[in-house]
Amino acid sequence: MSEWLVLALAMAAACAVVLVIVLLRHYRLNRAGAPEEEAETPDVLEYMTMMVGVVYAIVLGLAIAGVWEARSAAQDDVRREAQALHEVTQRAKVYPAGVQEKLRSDIDSYVSYVVHQEWPRMVGHNELSDEGAGLLATVRADIAQRTPANDLEAQAYQPLLEQVAVADDARNARAENAGATLPGVVWFGLITGALVTIGLIFTLQIGRTPRELLLAGLFSALIAFLLFLVWDFDAPFGRSGSESADAFRQLFASAAGRG
Repeated sequence: MSEWLVLALAMAAACAVVLVIVLLRHYRLNRAGAPEEEAETPDVLEYMTMMVGVVYAIVLGLAIAGVWEARSAAQDDVRREAQALHEVTQRAKVYPAGVQEKLRSDIDSYVSYVVHQEWPRMVGHNELSDEGAGLLATVRADIAQRTPANDLEAQAYQPLLEQVAVADDARNARAENAGATLPGVVWFGLITGALVTIGLIFTLQIGRTPRELLLAGLFSALIAFLLFLVWDFDAPFGRSGSESADAFRQLFASAAGRG
């Protein structure tokens, strides 16, 4: 399902809940023959409603900041992995043409597999594959198992292994960050807090005029939108595909095409 469709449905559902509650309230009052309540809302109730809204706004803001920071960290790991492998292809130019070609081919195979096959699995199932780890091990073996033939190759040998180690470390970090950031108990608190905050609107006798009903609907839609942001950012590598692998596409032609 498209993220935009999820957002539209969430906001529409929030507005619909407000409308249904107001209509049920009016129906109950009309059926009972009771007039609309005109008494002013007690000051203490207004104060408590305001405090609940402020506390929920703080919690919601912290949740958005937390998932955004986690997503930024995950993207940094992707860029670090891609840049390290790119550095290997550049520093390997001191090797003979045949060695360069073998190393570049193995790196391209790894990158192509990661972007076109492993990435959808990571996004959908929050896990990486052993085949990807094996392809990266092949890249390491290309460097480690070849004895340097001259001083120039000897000087490049250790930095090349270090770059592969950086890529491996970034890959492990990517595996750790593949799952959702927020635990279920936090989601329970966010959703419950949203229901309580919206429900308190009706303790203020909202809905007696179209203007009040409009404001209540907009407020509910805003909360739905903010919860959508948390849900969307809670997936560090996105929910709609492999767009988060753009760092590989920018540096490797093998990642730009279809696998």
